[in-house]
Amino acid sequence: MSPSPGEARRQPSEPAEVREVVNQALAESAFYAARGVRPPAQRVDPPKVGTLIARLTAATQQELLTFDDPSGCISQGVPERMLMHVANCVNEAVTQIPDVCQITSPQGLASDTDLGTIGWRNGGQARLIEQIPLRLGVFDRATAVIPLDLEVFYNGMLVIRDPAVVNALIGVHRTSWASGDDPTDRDPQKIPPHLAPILACMYEGLSDQTAAARLRLSPRTYTRRVSELLALLGTASRFQAGATAAHRGWI
Repeated sequence: MSPSPGEARRQPSEPAEVREVVNQALAESAFYAARGVRPPAQRVDPPKVGTLIARLTAATQQELLTFDDPSGCISQGVPERMLMHVANCVNEAVTQIPDVCQITSPQGLASDTDLGTIGWRNGGQARLIEQIPLRLGVFDRATAVIPLDLEVFYNGMLVIRDPAVVNALIGVHRTSWASGDDPTDRDPQKIPPHLAPILACMYEGLSDQTAAARLRLSPRTYTRRVSELLALLGTASRFQAGATAAHRGWI
């Protein structure tokens, strides 16, 4: 993810500071939207949130950025059906979108074991920070969604297409990503769950096409995960990867 010129300035890092910056950007956007200079934010009522998020995710071609923490949703009474809907969207995104970059908290990742709203276990990328500043989705750097209360999408959301606001949100995400921890680093002795089936297919000697079909992944996603596995093992070839994985007890 390369920075745009507007992202070179210092980005806020504390949750309260981030929220203040986001609210200021929204207020400025509304001011210019009222004068026809910028596209207005679209308010989406709760019954339509799930459908619109699914539609935006399905249309995304290159990159999905999120702040998400399912532990907060659970404590605020979001229905399980909504969480399962989000999990389905995330899992679909991980198999189809080259870069799915989610930021959550350690509590969020721990509480997501049975939900699947954080796609890291299935092949997405993730970073852990102590507390997410807001919930957020950015689709192909063109459209962003945030909850009306910045807390829970289930209560309604804003769809934002104003480039100035979208870029500000990307900058916030970038700052948190750079300072966050890789979940894999917390247990480096174990193979990441989403790479285990990749290693198994390599061990069987399957072609990329056959392996991708078996795992129901696109060929591009499968190739990307092979590269990720080789990088994780610090090897340049699949043969070396197999030997190193065996030495670690992964196969």
